[in-house]
Amino acid sequence: MELLNIVVILAILVAVTLYKGINIVPQGEEWIVERLGKFSRTLRPGLNIIVPYIESIRAKISTRDIILDIPQQEVITKDNAVIVTNAVTFIRVTKPEAALYGVEDFQLAIQNLVMTTLRSILGEMTLDEALSNREHIKAKLKEQIVDDVADWGVTVKSVEIQDINPSPSMQKAMEQQAAAERERRAVETMAEGNKNAMILEADGKLEAAKREAEAQITLANASAEAIRQISENIHDKELPAMFLLGDRYINTLEKMSQSENSKFVIYPADLQGAIKGMLGGVFKK
Repeated sequence: MELLNIVVILAILVAVTLYKGINIVPQGEEWIVERLGKFSRTLRPGLNIIVPYIESIRAKISTRDIILDIPQQEVITKDNAVIVTNAVTFIRVTKPEAALYGVEDFQLAIQNLVMTTLRSILGEMTLDEALSNREHIKAKLKEQIVDDVADWGVTVKSVEIQDINPSPSMQKAMEQQAAAERERRAVETMAEGNKNAMILEADGKLEAAKREAEAQITLANASAEAIRQISENIHDKELPAMFLLGDRYINTLEKMSQSENSKFVIYPADLQGAIKGMLGGVFKK
């Protein structure tokens, strides 16, 4: 009975030893082996054997690409504007022992490194530069962190800026500024339109006055020519002027009589006598 118990104990001990000594590492991982608390070696994917009770598996490190989500944070730009930004970083562990022993938590360390570096880069830029130079920010960010993370056995594959937006309060201020700018432009446009209209109206009045003056001059010249011709024909200096004056007077009365607002047309009492006198003088001549 005792022999059977010993055999069972030995069998269990052998099974446990084999379980501890034989390890199958899956593809995409590397395991860190320590011997008596000290780094020994790294197990690659496949079948691996370690010395039980002396060696142990300290950590299992993934060698696939790791996606690190960089939390959203507020950043103050060079021109004192507040923007909200976040990012995502793609990394890969190339030296598992450096990632394990070089820093306490390499993922958390890289997250904080990206956040502080991004804040520093955006702090040197104005709001307009930050909103319009995403590719430049991404390239500069990767350039500044790549050497630091290399010491931790990690390679930065890519850094992508997800969002760069003004903070809610900043967006409200920008909307108010844009509305004020649109209103100012509308007022300027209206004022410019009124100015142009007044200029055109003044130009029209000036042109009308010029044409009216030209018409008056032309009419005066025509009257003078008519008086001259009549004077030459009838050899009288006063009668031609009286004749033209009476003719214009009659034409004016005729226009007044044709007006819709006219109700009375007043003729001078001696109009007929004056006309007869002028005609009589003509016939006598």
